[in-house]
Amino acid sequence: MQDLTVTLLQTFLYWGDREKNLAHLTASLEHIPPTDLVILPEMFTTGFITDPTGVAEEMEGPAMQWIHGMAFRKKAHIMGSLSMKVGEEYFNRLICMAPDGSFAWYDKRHPFRMGGEHLKFTRGDKRGIFSVKGWNILPLICYDLRFPVWCQNTFSGGKHAYDLLICVANWPEVRSRAWTLLLKARAIDNQCYAIGVNRIGEDGNGVNHSGDSAVSDPRGKIMTHIEPHAAIVETLTIDRKELDEFRAAFPVGLDWDSFTMPGIE
Repeated sequence: MQDLTVTLLQTFLYWGDREKNLAHLTASLEHIPPTDLVILPEMFTTGFITDPTGVAEEMEGPAMQWIHGMAFRKKAHIMGSLSMKVGEEYFNRLICMAPDGSFAWYDKRHPFRMGGEHLKFTRGDKRGIFSVKGWNILPLICYDLRFPVWCQNTFSGGKHAYDLLICVANWPEVRSRAWTLLLKARAIDNQCYAIGVNRIGEDGNGVNHSGDSAVSDPRGKIMTHIEPHAAIVETLTIDRKELDEFRAAFPVGLDWDSFTMPGIE
């Protein structure tokens, strides 16, 4: 298996303004080095607006066209979540767009009750695992990170279900300690790399976000922790050989409890 180069975009988001956000993201990604995967924050066209009426995207809309165009231009997968309208329902939907225009998606399983997200958004009913350059990736959206059963890796037939966990977020600064600890815990629990990409700045509800975007290795060691409150684009490479050797030397997966849960195959 090959190593994977990932680009984390920690940025401010304009409240409810798709055009400004897409223009800003385009400029931010203009001069990034070659990369396999670009990761954007949760609801990157709007910020975390829990009443999606009038601001939600559609699957054939301009935001999806932008993701496709950016993936093609950068020859990289682009990942981030959007407020998405499908029929009469709304989803907090994470898109993983390939350079050739093919894509996969995951709908947030755990709408954030304390922010009222559960009142407008339909709960996702299936866990998604995406493949990028031979790496199996478990996507999570913000509040999902708090639910270890939903995140639980599996080991069957000599293979782990996923190798990398990615959480895109609008995670408030007041709970930044939990954010950092949970990223490390999920990496350790599941013998995987864990990446969290969070926004910065104050949103339209007066909630402040510090970013604290980070990458943890499978041992829980933080490989990078982006400076809080700073708009930074960072690219790094995660090592496949290191992951495989650690799993072989310390095969926790052989003793994971088997379980069944709706939405997890």
